[in-house]
Parts: sequence; C-alpha cells; structure tokens
Amino acid sequence: MSRRRALVILSFSLTCILIAHPYSRKMANTTKFMPPQSLTRTGAIVVGSGLAGLSAASQLISYNVPVHLLERSPKPGGNSIKASSGINGAPTKYQPIPDTEFYGDTLKSVGKVLANSRDKRENLISLLTTFSSDAISWLVDDRGIDLSKVAQLGGHSRPRTHRGSGQTPPGASIVMTLLNALKTSPLFQLKTSCLVTKVLKSGDEVTGVEYTCEGGEAGELHGPVVFASGGFAGDAEGLLAHYRPDLAGFPSTNDPKPGSQTLLTDVGAQLLDMELVQVHPTGFVDPKNPLTPLKFLAAEILRGEGGLLMLDGRRFYNEMETRENVTNAITRNPAADASPRQWNVQLVLDEGVYNAAKSHIDFYLWKGLMRKATVADLGPNALASIQQYADAAAGRVGDPFGRSTFADWNLRDATPESVVYVGRVTPVVHFTMGGVVINERSEVLNADDTPIRGLWAAGEVTGGVHGENRLGGSSLLECVVFGRIAGDQAAAFFNKSK
Repeated sequence: MSRRRALVILSFSLTCILIAHPYSRKMANTTKFMPPQSLTRTGAIVVGSGLAGLSAASQLISYNVPVHLLERSPKPGGNSIKASSGINGAPTKYQPIPDTEFYGDTLKSVGKVLANSRDKRENLISLLTTFSSDAISWLVDDRGIDLSKVAQLGGHSRPRTHRGSGQTPPGASIVMTLLNALKTSPLFQLKTSCLVTKVLKSGDEVTGVEYTCEGGEAGELHGPVVFASGGFAGDAEGLLAHYRPDLAGFPSTNDPKPGSQTLLTDVGAQLLDMELVQVHPTGFVDPKNPLTPLKFLAAEILRGEGGLLMLDGRRFYNEMETRENVTNAITRNPAADASPRQWNVQLVLDEGVYNAAKSHIDFYLWKGLMRKATVADLGPNALASIQQYADAAAGRVGDPFGRSTFADWNLRDATPESVVYVGRVTPVVHFTMGGVVINERSEVLNADDTPIRGLWAAGEVTGGVHGENRLGGSSLLECVVFGRIAGDQAAAFFNKSK
C-alpha cells in the first residue's frame, strides 16, 4: 500500500470514528427507532430508491433521522434491483483464495483517465476497495443476506463477486431486504412516481427540493439532501446524445428517462467523466421482439462461470477481458442490424455452466432469451471451436485468446449432439461512469472543489470512481459504500443543525 493511500484511509477512518461511522456495525443493530412527532416535519431527503439511496436511508434511520425518499418510478429499486452478477468484496470469508489485488484491478480498469484528477480518483478507489469487506459483512451479518457464492468476472484477477446460493438474484435480494427493513420504521416515508424538479439553495447551502408527483401532488421538502438518482444511460435524446453522440442507435438496458445531473449543476456541482459511458458486451436480443431498443442484460456471471462468445460459429476473443475490451472486439465486426445497431453474437454455455448459474439461466429460458440446443444447431464451424475451448478448459492446450479461468465449464469431448444453452447477445449502453464530483465524505463539490453544504451524492449519479471501465460487481459495491457514507454525513449534519 502506498504511503499516500494509507494516509487517505487513516484520515477517513478517524472521521468515521468521530461521527460513529456504521462500519462499527453494532450500533445499526441496537438502535431503537423513536417515532417523530409527524412524518411531515423536517428530515433528510433521499432522491432515488436504488441501492445507494436505500443504503443512505438505512444509515440515516440508524441515527434517528426522519427520511423522505423520493422515487420517480412507480416502483422502488431502480436499476439495482435488476443486478444479477453480484457485489464485489475483498477479502471476505467466502473467497476461495487470498485477495489483495482488488485495489490494483480497479486502478487498472480506470485506464488512461487516471492521469486526470488522479488524487481524487485514488481517494475514492481506496475507500471503495478498502471498505468492500465491511460492505459484505454489513449485508451478510447485519442484514442476513446470503452472499456465500463467489465468482470471478471479467477484468478481475481473483474471484470476489458475491451472490447468494438461492434463486433470487443478488440485486433483488439486497434491495428488498433493505427496503422491507426501512418500511418497518415510522421514521421512513417513501413517495413513488415523484419527480424532483429543483434543488433548493439558500446562500451556499442546499436546503431541500421541489417535487411533483403523479396525481397532482407537488411541494417542497426541507433538510439535507442525498442524491442517489442513478445515471443517464437511458437519456438517449438528452445527456447521452450530448456527451456521446457516437452511441446513437445503440440499444440500452435502461428505461428511457432523463438524467438528473443537471439538477445538481444548477446549484454549482462539478461534473467529471461525462463522456465515459460503458457499453456492456452482452444484452439479450429477444427473438420474439429482436428490434426493441430496450434490452435485458445477459449477466456477466454467465461468462464468469465458463460461458463463451461466438461470431459466425467461432470464438473470437477472451471472454474474461474487461467489458470495454470485449465490446470493442465485437463492434470491430459489421453490425447485423442498423436500427437498433446490434450484432449477432452467440453466448454459449454447457451443462456445467448451467448448473453453476441455474437460477439465472432458468429465468432466461423462461423469458425465451435462451434456448436449450445442441452443438450442431450452432452452425458448421461450431464443433471445432467448442472442442478447442473444451481442450483449453481441461488443460490439454493453452487457450489461443489467453483465457486462464474456465470456472464450471465441464464439457470435455464435444460432439454434434452435445447439449448447450445458447442466446443471441449484442453490446448495449449500460452504465455511465460520469457524474457529479464527490469527495471521500460523499459531499458534492463545486468548481472550486469546495463541498456544497447540505448536499451529498452516491452511486451512478457521481463520477470519478470507475474511470473508463467499471468492473462487474462494483456498481452495487459503490452504492453500499458511498451510500452509507452519505447517510452518515447527512445524519451528522442534520443532528448538528437541529
């Protein structure tokens, strides 16, 4: 560990102690919730009900701070509830081998932009990776969530992406557990189908928000504000078109909704990395509706557990490379469809991968996004390519594309009749790495790098953590780590001002 990184962590740890940081987890278990005189009284405002918002709300409640959570969709959960690959953490009791490489892997994935605002990025990455173990412990030990199964995803040098052993995807399991716990508290109020239209500011301090809801309700809420409203990957005609016009025509895994970063720049927030948009290499092309621009994600866990990718019946790249590199390897080839722009890539799994990720694959089979087939169904070139892959998985030869981990792939001698599971996938706009600049206390910074009083942010609405490429499993982790920090800081601010 570098001396500067150690000092960053030590400084933050001292701050945590001073405000009774939740990583001393005992307090969150023993806090008794005292009902406020009225839920309409001043409290903290959390914008967005994905995992970052729920993590912030959980911490605020643990300090007896009333929480008003505003969600613009009819149902809570955001994109977090859809997450199916898992959440990163290292070191944890579930990892099969020692892991001290998470910080280095994340730093590597940031890419060339690391040279820009290096100190800011390294501070945030240090917190993300250093507190990842505590994040897993908070979810497992304090919240009772099963995260006992660990896999290695693309761009990772170790298995560190945690999910449960049951049927429920990790995003849904985590989100619903936190949400159900919050609903039991009289301090918590959730409003859905409510859009924040303005962040209120008096002098140099944010004092609340204006909002409108379906059905005609409109008003103001006053108090410290935590923004956890997500990214702009679905804002095809707005922020996405402005910052990445080259992605016009790409399908997306995100609902078509405007980004909320401009609400924060209106009160002085600084932006970073807005042009850095992650195109995920594998979104399913639904055979029932192949030209819809909204795609369902083919979870990265499918490749992590041993799945392979084929173009024209042949493997063409290392499936365990970063999302950016796999995407680039696909898009170097001619697109099969122009509107939306999509490619005809086959995601192929054997029985071993099926058994390892059964809950995922059964769902995809039920949705009609994957089908059970034979090697012969994949075309005349498939048998030779799959046998070459099987030989590499068995250790009989080296993989020509440099893949070194094959997880649960167990097909050794392929025949035309060998059973496989296959689905068509294509690159999809998935995640935006850019957003408002925050510091290690999740405070939103203005153009002078000064914190905007009364305003915090966490999750995909922020920028600087992931750089050019987000590692799979780090989105949920970012939400937990920085969501909890934002909740702690907003609670300290609220109680001090009260």
